[in-house]
Amino acid sequence: MSSGSSTSASLWSNGLFAITIYVDDLSASRKFYGDLLQMEKLFANHDSVVYQMGSACLNVLMKENAPELVEPLPIAPSSAGSRSLLTVTVDDVDAAHAALVARGVTFLNGPIDRPWGMRTAAFADPSGHCWELAQKV
Repeated sequence: MSSGSSTSASLWSNGLFAITIYVDDLSASRKFYGDLLQMEKLFANHDSVVYQMGSACLNVLMKENAPELVEPLPIAPSSAGSRSLLTVTVDDVDAAHAALVARGVTFLNGPIDRPWGMRTAAFADPSGHCWELAQKV
């Protein structure tokens, strides 16, 4: 059993490389991530744009190009509702919330103190991907 545990640990030791999200409207997503969230763009073409997120990347991909990545699973429509929450830690949730609101980001909730010791605020991108700002309190 220890050899399996060692193998599992080594699979994840390099950390997260990229998160790929599928979007309905690449132009709206470029404005949201680039202009409103002010993420650093690493690459862009007519199908996708990639942003730097710390040591990982966010790949924003047109949903029409996504099926080959996850076949045979289907790509769910954005109208299906939230199926994930991507959390980013910040030093001050209230300040980050205020800065994003000033840029035009609409929040789903928060800032709010959670019973698990975090202060959070959540928002969604134009395709319904939910993001959370989190600060340990």
